[in-house]
Amino acid sequence: MATPPDVLPTPALAKTSAAPPATAPRDGAAPAGTTPDATTATARIVPRRRPGQWVSAAVALLLFAMVVNSVARNRAFQWDVVADWFTAASVMNGLTLTLWLTAVTLGLGFVLGTVLATMRLSSNPVLRTLSWVYIWIFRSTPALVQLLLFFNIGALYPTLGLGIPFGPEFLTVRTVNLFGPTLTAVVGLTLLEAAYAAEVVRGGILSVDRGQLEAASSLGIGRWRVLRRIVVPQAMRSIVPTAGNMLIGALKGTSIISVLAVSDLLYSVQLVYLQSYQVIPMLMVATIWYIVITTVLSVGQYYVERHYAKGATREGLPPTPLQKARAAYRRLRTAADAPPDGPGTAAGLPADAPARGAAR
Repeated sequence: MATPPDVLPTPALAKTSAAPPATAPRDGAAPAGTTPDATTATARIVPRRRPGQWVSAAVALLLFAMVVNSVARNRAFQWDVVADWFTAASVMNGLTLTLWLTAVTLGLGFVLGTVLATMRLSSNPVLRTLSWVYIWIFRSTPALVQLLLFFNIGALYPTLGLGIPFGPEFLTVRTVNLFGPTLTAVVGLTLLEAAYAAEVVRGGILSVDRGQLEAASSLGIGRWRVLRRIVVPQAMRSIVPTAGNMLIGALKGTSIISVLAVSDLLYSVQLVYLQSYQVIPMLMVATIWYIVITTVLSVGQYYVERHYAKGATREGLPPTPLQKARAAYRRLRTAADAPPDGPGTAAGLPADAPARGAAR
């Protein structure tokens, strides 16, 4: 269909409309007549300003500096006394007993807790009920009450015997001679940790997809191999974080045995300040040691979690803090070794880069 002449643009008008208007360039924009390559070379990338983050960071640093200053300059802490007693023989002996007690009670607790978790997951209703009753009782009573009951077990059972039920006894021992303060602490804390460990292990086993077990059974893989190669590695992803919290809690929870006169870290410190009346510095000795050991255990927990997280994501494992520090150091070395930009350059390009782009 023919188009009316008044609709078609004239050649002069078409040339005029095709040409871009000659306007003054704005700040950061490319001037007229430059090519896209030159515009890319000379453009500056300005990061987004976040004043709220800087203000909050400044306030947080100010408060932290105030706390550090008050702690460092407060003479009531008596940091010289803390330094003198920090590695004393009595304190180190108490720390050794605390670490030993933590390792023994948590290790035995997880062994017994695994048995209890297996009973909870069993198809036998009697085993399930007994396991549930055990967990219910020991999680419902305070740890101090349990320790005091075991410490006074002689009032309930003066003697303990081994023999045939409702029949003769082959071995009899007096409870007072059997349960000392240290053994009472081991037994009481182990039974308490077992109740919590049972739920941790049971939750980890239930986190494994049931379809993987069915697939392994269809391939004819034995139960022991399924447990060792399929169930345990995946269950550990859920078990390790909670078990790490239990380990730290057990380390701090051992301080409760000081009521039984067991010479752990806290009781050793108490013996010192009851004689010297230096309560605050001796409590700071115990506090710093607890912080140091907890920090070491937290670092170990991080790497154990990282080990069992292999293959959990397609992106791979995130870098560790040490790897991040090395990468930052390499970037700093690269930036320091790079030649400095001369005047008139942009982003490390020669000064004549825009001219060459315009010539093209």
